[in-house]
Amino acid sequence: MKKISVILMGCGGVGRQLLQHIVSFRSLHAKMVRTHFSRFRMNRKLMSMYGQILDSKSLAVPVDVLKEGLDDDLLSEVCSIKSAGSALTTLGALGKGEYRVFNGSESIRETEEIAQLLGKSTGLVVVDCSASSETVEILMKAVDLGCCVVLANKKPLTSTLEHYDKLVLDPRRIRHESTVGAGLPVIASMNRIISSGDPVHSIVGSLSGTLGYVMSELEDGRPLSQVVRAAKTLGYTEPDPRDDLSGMDVARKALILARLLGKRIVMDSIKIESLYPEEMRPGVMTVDDFLQNGIAKLDQNIEERVKRASSNGCVLRYVCMIEGSSVQVGIREVPKDSPLGRLRGSDNIVEIRSRCYKEQPLVIQGAGAGNDTTAAGVLADIIDMQDLFP
Repeated sequence: MKKISVILMGCGGVGRQLLQHIVSFRSLHAKMVRTHFSRFRMNRKLMSMYGQILDSKSLAVPVDVLKEGLDDDLLSEVCSIKSAGSALTTLGALGKGEYRVFNGSESIRETEEIAQLLGKSTGLVVVDCSASSETVEILMKAVDLGCCVVLANKKPLTSTLEHYDKLVLDPRRIRHESTVGAGLPVIASMNRIISSGDPVHSIVGSLSGTLGYVMSELEDGRPLSQVVRAAKTLGYTEPDPRDDLSGMDVARKALILARLLGKRIVMDSIKIESLYPEEMRPGVMTVDDFLQNGIAKLDQNIEERVKRASSNGCVLRYVCMIEGSSVQVGIREVPKDSPLGRLRGSDNIVEIRSRCYKEQPLVIQGAGAGNDTTAAGVLADIIDMQDLFP
């Protein structure tokens, strides 16, 4: 039976769901793919929460990383602790299992020592389920030590080209399906097209569940302010909806796709349309003021755009567009009867046109958000690397 050692960075929503998947499906993996997660370590570095950065750091590891792992009871306890908003250091008071908890700089040093010990011996997968750019340096060291990398975090792949080139230097040792479209097979499909020598001419995608919901609700004549407030109440948006409305999350996904196509670009190369003006940006206007007063000022312009699109037989969608040297993110009119036009709710959709998919694009559609879907994509990426392990 194969054994895959894993270090998990980030015990937020996606990270916790990943732990739950591993515990729930361990017997299935042992039986069907003969893979057993023998050693599981959790490293909580920097996490962004409600616009603040929490710099508490901790690491839980087995006493002997070469012989044992963290058991299922402990992994379940971690999920409970993190769901309650407590620190991972709480594990130190439980007295369960043979494990150690490191804090502060010790956790980083111990993580690097484990990577050095396992990277070139039994093998190690470093999984980044955080939302932080602070994990980049750890990932760089992990790559140097021969570790595999699985990403749900978009920021390492949208960092500098130097960082990107190092991460993807050995394509066999990196998977990042969940960085674009959660668990949808967007990256895998593109890799197959590229590997076949079929040139990709263009990509158009609605890659934000939040903005997909907002755009489809606008079709029914509801004002933007009402739709955004409802989306926030339903939990579809970030605590500050402007994090979604800025288009930056879609832009990061567009950058990942563009770089996968070989385009040597950085974030500043992308034209991004924000749904709110500079005078309403965070730091200038509070969240409450934006929701109560600011966003209502945007209703008329959006309403006019919705009506204009409708008169043209179209609807509005917030999409990324990659064609030639151009990468753009923003609102676009699309035909009502097109796959993008028929999209409703928070689903994601990607249309890929190439030589083989010229007249009828390859369309990938489905749930593109949610911790469950994203974590499932991460777990599938880990399993996909089993052939690299003895």
